[in-house]
Amino acid sequence: MKKIIYNQYGGVDVLHSVEVNKPIPDTQQILVKVKAVSINPIDWKILMGEVKLMSGKKFPKSIGCDFSGTIESTGTGIQKFKAGDDVFGVTNPFKDGVLAEYIVVNEKEIAKKPADLSFEQAAAIPTVGQTALQMLTNSLKGKEILINGASAGVGMFAIQIAKSQGAIVTAVSSGKGQHLLKKWGSDYVIDYNKEKVTDLKKKFDVIIELSAKLPFSQAKKLMKPESTYFTVTPSLWNFAHSFLNNIVSKKKHEVILMKSDTEKLNRLANDTLNGFDIHISKTYPMSDYKEAYKTVIKEGALGKVVFNIPS
Repeated sequence: MKKIIYNQYGGVDVLHSVEVNKPIPDTQQILVKVKAVSINPIDWKILMGEVKLMSGKKFPKSIGCDFSGTIESTGTGIQKFKAGDDVFGVTNPFKDGVLAEYIVVNEKEIAKKPADLSFEQAAAIPTVGQTALQMLTNSLKGKEILINGASAGVGMFAIQIAKSQGAIVTAVSSGKGQHLLKKWGSDYVIDYNKEKVTDLKKKFDVIIELSAKLPFSQAKKLMKPESTYFTVTPSLWNFAHSFLNNIVSKKKHEVILMKSDTEKLNRLANDTLNGFDIHISKTYPMSDYKEAYKTVIKEGALGKVVFNIPS
């Protein structure tokens, strides 16, 4: 079977395709024939060595964490799934990647894919959807929420989750993403090329920073006296600052590391079936892995970019 791996940290050119044996599940594992894989920023942060403390020095490594597919076989200890079930889920990106024709996964990493959800849609959900859910767990009715860098995957779900709970959403992106911010339900949209976020006069209950361009030091002046700033950038500085800041301040600084579970995957799938939009801006065959990653790293993505894996 084909699998995309790399033997050293670096740019996209260190990725290459290899032929390896199909993995064999142990008693507590599931063998999945992969149908689709979506791209997430964590893919290239690990690839480029930006999070070596978590990803380690052991090679080869493979890439990708969000997938959908069909179960080919299960270990004898698996009770909730069987061969032939269509599933989707996310693996630990620091352990083993999913951009391959077959993968083995654990029962807790997956959920059954609804028949009315395409494999591409399902693969686009896990990391970004669950990240958004972790940030938006409290009652949001009437709350003012700012989402900076809102036109990619996390923003796509964050806007729709917030609106479904009655929040008032201000979303920020480049001009090319404005139509999606409106489609997803934003009350106010800002083109950062025309208006500086830091010039806003409004105060917010929640700020979700997805662009790495609005640090907490600048966001504080946009926050209400009791409010929360979320970032998805897992730097040592962010972890240290959030810990110290949150001891003394009611303007909280939270660093989100996505934690997956089947319940959240099922909820997000149901939300999608009930009207949440999943915008897939482009699909690539697995063979175009270098072009896909180079394009997304350079240009970003509206919504999600997904690989189709050949049968």
